[in-house]
Amino acid sequence: MKISYHGHSVVKIVSKGKTILIDPFITGNGLTDLKVEEESPDIIILTHGHGDHLGDTIELAKKKDALVIAVNELAVYLGWKGLKTHGMNIGGSYTFDFGTVKFTQAFHSNSIEMDEQNFVYFGMPAGVLLMMEDRTIYHAGDTGLFSDMKLIGDRHWIDLAFLPIGDNFTMGPEDAAYAAELLQAVTVVPIHYNTFPVIKQDPEKFIRMLKQDNGKIMLPGDSFEL
Repeated sequence: MKISYHGHSVVKIVSKGKTILIDPFITGNGLTDLKVEEESPDIIILTHGHGDHLGDTIELAKKKDALVIAVNELAVYLGWKGLKTHGMNIGGSYTFDFGTVKFTQAFHSNSIEMDEQNFVYFGMPAGVLLMMEDRTIYHAGDTGLFSDMKLIGDRHWIDLAFLPIGDNFTMGPEDAAYAAELLQAVTVVPIHYNTFPVIKQDPEKFIRMLKQDNGKIMLPGDSFEL
């Protein structure tokens, strides 16, 4: 399968003729190389409903009736918008025709601003374990460090982990490096940094913190075969 990174938390996976987008924040993402008009995913997986993760989901999903997989409350909301959805919750897994998705906990918030005075909350945020082609990918979403990451690593052989390092809203580099140690992933890629001034970080510094020397910096548009 082909894995590519596209700035902020946007990850694309192409496997067996199907394209999966995780957290497709394209419009307003100054780091991405993607263009909404050029993308047509088959599946969209969302970690939570903040605008920099929900992103262009509605427009992208309507192109060819893509399946949107999200925490149940967010899935229901997007169903009201006319999308085909599959709602899940923390700790649950489901096997689709492309692979198995399991949602893990994440410590963050999960909402969207409707106007200057109103928010809609979408339940728990999540991390995602995606099991395809005998490989396991972990996208932590937006989260702080939590000790149960060790349980995730103990129970799942993780080939590739995407971890936020931006700080302020999520783990910073130091906590993310410790998270990598708990998860025991074969390869760790930093995400959710440098998109905005408040999450400016040096990914090289993060890579140097990793005890297992298993870090991989991906620039927007970079890809590799897993």
